[in-house]
Order: sequence, then structure tokens, then C-alpha cells
Amino acid sequence: MENKIVIITGANSGIGLHTAVGLLKKGAHVIFACRSKERGNQAMLIAKAASSSDKVSFLRCDLSSLRSINEFVSAFTTKFNTLDVLINNAGVVTTRRKVTEDNFEQMIGVNHLGHFYLTHQLLPFLKRSSNGKVIHVSSGAHKWGNIYFPDPHLHRGFGIWKAYCQSKLANILFSNRLAEQLLGTNVTSNALHPGAVSTNIGVSRENGFGKSIHKLLRPLFLTPQEGAETSIYLASQSTNLLNGAYIADKQSVTFEGAAGDPVLAEKLWTWSEIEIEKNGFRLHVN
Repeated sequence: MENKIVIITGANSGIGLHTAVGLLKKGAHVIFACRSKERGNQAMLIAKAASSSDKVSFLRCDLSSLRSINEFVSAFTTKFNTLDVLINNAGVVTTRRKVTEDNFEQMIGVNHLGHFYLTHQLLPFLKRSSNGKVIHVSSGAHKWGNIYFPDPHLHRGFGIWKAYCQSKLANILFSNRLAEQLLGTNVTSNALHPGAVSTNIGVSRENGFGKSIHKLLRPLFLTPQEGAETSIYLASQSTNLLNGAYIADKQSVTFEGAAGDPVLAEKLWTWSEIEIEKNGFRLHVN
């Protein structure tokens, strides 16, 4: 990973931060793509101290805003010519229905559509790498997920678990379809399950499930450092033999539920393109 360029969304905490530290230790240059400049800069200080590396950069990226994603990509292009690894790690959970700047339900908007758009805009840079990788951090929750056509933004019947599982299923369906699109190139796409990890994804002031419940269950979870191991493993592979695989505990595992359905993956891809473009943004096609 020496001097490889890596972007990690949501690198300011949890799995993302520990993934950054692990890859910095391997010699990578890690770009923290985070919504908050303050938290991103604080996380970079932690990562520098933990890794004894100063190969870090911060570029603001709010995945709930297609405009912000465009600004991130524009800033990236002024500093870098190539991208070796994109880790789509950031994720949100909301206890009530919220919408993004582009009027997407927030979980499908951030966890899937934001990463869908970001990935498309960065593909030209990944294709300049000798061994480009797109890594999607999904969850075992995908097995309970459905894509709720014709109401993916859940205007009716919103539920936390329903919305979250939909977004995690979308991560894998996107990864699978992207892997097909990338056949014959030097770029791969993989999804992973980090394990049941104790992070702050569900306990923020805005989004929390409840700190007392989280504290009670925490002994049953992996630590964020343990949860980061599969992301680090995939990012640092020297070959591209794993294109399209779903990885858990550093091993290829079988999809569950609707995740292996190519028709559903194609339908989601088309819907995602329409959602992006109807907001006045164009996908980079290369």
C-alpha cells in the first residue's frame, strides 16, 4: 500500500477511522472524506498519532448532498491524478424519517445514492490505478432487506429497520452490478460485512437508538478496530481476484435474501441513475 491513494468516507470515527489507521500503517495516503471539517481534522490528528504517519488529507464530503459530492470531486482533482481505493464506509441510521438536501429518504440517500454518485464521479481516477478497488461496507442486515418499489423513499410506512435494511441491500446490489460493469478493466468492486460492530452510528443526538440500550449490548459487539479488519484486508490485496465477491471475516461468503438477484440489481441501478439525474446532476460515464 506504499503511497497508494485511498479515500474513506466517514473516516472520522468508528470503523472508518480504524480503517484509516490500519492503511496508514501500511504506507497509504488516506483522504478523510467527512461531512464535518472539525471532526475530520480531529480524527486526522488521532490517526497520525496512532499510525506515526502524516500521509493524510481532509476533503469535505457530505453524502446527503449531491452538490457537496461534486465539490469534493472537484477538490480531489486539483490535488490528485489517480485513486487506488475508494472505501464507501459512511452510514447513517435515523429513528424517524428524514430527507436529504436532494429530497431522498436519508438512509437510502446517504448509504446508497450518495455513494452511488460519488463512485461514478471517481471511476475515471480509479481506472488510472494499476489495481483500483471500490469497497462497499454493507451489513448482514441486507438479508432482511427489500427495495421498496415504487416507494423507495418510504413516504408511507417508514420504519428504522425497514429503511436501514433496504439501504444495506442496496449496497450489495450496487457492488454486484458495478463488478459486472468493471469486467475487463483494472478496477474491482466488492461488498463486505464488518461484523456486528459497536460504533456511534446509532447513538448520536439526532439519530440514536438510545445510549442505555447501546451500552447494554456493547459487550456482544466487535470493537471498531476489529470491524475494520475486513476493509483493510480488501484494500490491501495485491491482486484483483475477488471482483464481485461478498466478504465477511476476510472470506468470501454467500449472499442472502435478494442480494444475489441480478434483475433487482439492474432495476436498482436504473432507478438510482434516474434519481440522480432528475435532481439536475449527471453521472460520469467512462
